[in-house]
Amino acid sequence: MPQLAIAGLRKTYGRTVAVDNVSLTVSGGEIVGLLGPNGAGKSTTFLCAAGLLRPDAGTFSWDGRELGSKRGQNIALISETPDVYPMLTVWEHLVFVAKSCRLAAGWQARANDLLERFGMSPQRDTLGTALSKGMRQKTLVAATVLAATPVILFDEPMVGLDPLGQRELRAIIKDLRASGTAIVMSTHMLEQAQTICDRVVILKNGRIVASGTFEELQARSATHGTAEDLFLELTQ
Repeated sequence: MPQLAIAGLRKTYGRTVAVDNVSLTVSGGEIVGLLGPNGAGKSTTFLCAAGLLRPDAGTFSWDGRELGSKRGQNIALISETPDVYPMLTVWEHLVFVAKSCRLAAGWQARANDLLERFGMSPQRDTLGTALSKGMRQKTLVAATVLAATPVILFDEPMVGLDPLGQRELRAIIKDLRASGTAIVMSTHMLEQAQTICDRVVILKNGRIVASGTFEELQARSATHGTAEDLFLELTQ
């Protein structure tokens, strides 16, 4: 399977080191959880990987080919802050993505299915400015999934979603894995990470302190406790 490789990523803000020599790989058809306390460097890693923030050092490659500044053609980011175009309707967001990505004919059926799954069909013609935070999140998820990039980064994707949205997003993420998409997901919902992710990478103070499956990390831990116990042991 093709693979996303991040090597030697470093990003500083003045004297503050946000990400310090982070290297990780994610294969197509794999879900990797990027976990860590607030300020660990998760969002900075995502912004650098998506090409929205210039790193001080580091390389990004997909399927052995180094990605330059236009990484957005291969890597999509769903940010923890769901910003939409205020004067575009929900459907117009999907049209914008379809035209920008030059999607093949028939994308409308897929777009309608995504809106239906998220319970957003009634808001199809609602302007972005009138959407709640959860609805904005659903709109961005639908647009990103529709774009079908080979790599998708989910930064706290469940925040703000209602139970239906969370259930459907979990199902969609698993569908993406089955289709060969490489997925990296950050979340503070450790039980969901344990259920969804194939393995996890744990950051603390911008550095990787542990990686592996939950079972592997629990086998090496001193407590052999829950996912929460393991996380606290590794990060405090």
